[in-house]
Amino acid sequence: MSPTFSALAVRNYRIYILGAIVSNTGTWMQRIGQDWLVLQLTDSGTALGITTGLQLLPALLFSPIAGVVADRVPKRTVLRCTQVAMALPALLLGILAVTGVVEVWHVYVLAFVFGIGTAFDAPARQSFVVEIVGPKDLSNAVGLNSASFNLARMIGPAVAGLLIAALGSGVRAAGWVILVNAVSYLAVLTSLQLLDPTRLTPSTVTGTRKHAVRDGIAYVRSRPDLVLILTCVFFVGTFGMNFQMTSALMATQVFGKGAGEYGLLASIMAVGSLAGALLAARRGRPRLRFVVLAGAAFSVTEIVAGLMPTYATFAAVLPVLGLCALTMVTSANATIQLTSSPMMRGRVAALYLMVFMGGTPVGAPLIGWVGETFGARWMLLGGGGVTLVGIGLATAWYFHTQDAQREELRQNLRDLRWRHARRADLHGVEIH
Repeated sequence: MSPTFSALAVRNYRIYILGAIVSNTGTWMQRIGQDWLVLQLTDSGTALGITTGLQLLPALLFSPIAGVVADRVPKRTVLRCTQVAMALPALLLGILAVTGVVEVWHVYVLAFVFGIGTAFDAPARQSFVVEIVGPKDLSNAVGLNSASFNLARMIGPAVAGLLIAALGSGVRAAGWVILVNAVSYLAVLTSLQLLDPTRLTPSTVTGTRKHAVRDGIAYVRSRPDLVLILTCVFFVGTFGMNFQMTSALMATQVFGKGAGEYGLLASIMAVGSLAGALLAARRGRPRLRFVVLAGAAFSVTEIVAGLMPTYATFAAVLPVLGLCALTMVTSANATIQLTSSPMMRGRVAALYLMVFMGGTPVGAPLIGWVGETFGARWMLLGGGGVTLVGIGLATAWYFHTQDAQREELRQNLRDLRWRHARRADLHGVEIH
């Protein structure tokens, strides 16, 4: 089998990824439907940013606890629970919209509840992959997971945009799209049930331990390479990857387009994201330098996208933007999982997701306000600029830390030689 698809040789992984593709397609359909619903109710970029922020706020609040749960409870059990926890708010929001009684505060509350399910789902799902395929195929499986996510990203937004347009482009149309996502979680529940437990290699599950969250944070702090990755991911996730808002406002306010063209933009970007994920799946163990360079390339490309004069030229840049984004995120994810201790993997994955998605509650309303105040283009220009500066400062800190550690090591060696020399003098022994 081609190195790009080597993880698919594992039967359990084939079953798992099929369920994930169906569910991810539904998730992307809901993202388009929910954003369109908010725009229909408010026509406000700030409201759109608040919705996105509330949906991702639980990642900031609960990810450390979710990481402990992923390390202490069988991950298959956690994933079964989280599918239900995400399906129920999607079902309720879809019913409210279809019946025409939905208000914007309903969206806010249910987006937050949905985000709680996502916060507990993500670290368990991230760290469950190694239990399915083992360490040998982990890097490939991470890349294929991203590829399946972006294959769904190509299909879901386009289908959602066409469906909303076909059903009248109103509130009820958005509700039907959200209901499709509620049903899609059955695919993951089915795939989890069909997995062969004898072919899984679960991590050791231990009882509750005091300071489990603090131990995870201390472990990351002791690893400058992990701190650099998490910092780069924070800036990209908080200020750069607000594609839901930026695409919506660029399509509607800058280029005067409708739901169909908005959904098409997300699918166009997913072409580049899918390519980036497949390239990541083909590569072996990623390097720290590659993660940083991919993040910088993403920042520059986002600035270029903000300068594009027409809908067509803007759409033409999006595949490159998606390629850079997924290359960076997939490489960062694989590096963290491959270099972390198995006993800490769930907590490190949770911290990764916390900084990646948890910064959005701060960044999304701010970016939304920038778009509403200065124009949608400045969402891309400002987001790309801040991300580039943040990655540059984090890289400078990392090299400074490495230099300080090398100097400390040299000083320790000098001290050791001096103590040996002093001891030899005391005993009348000559040191050569």
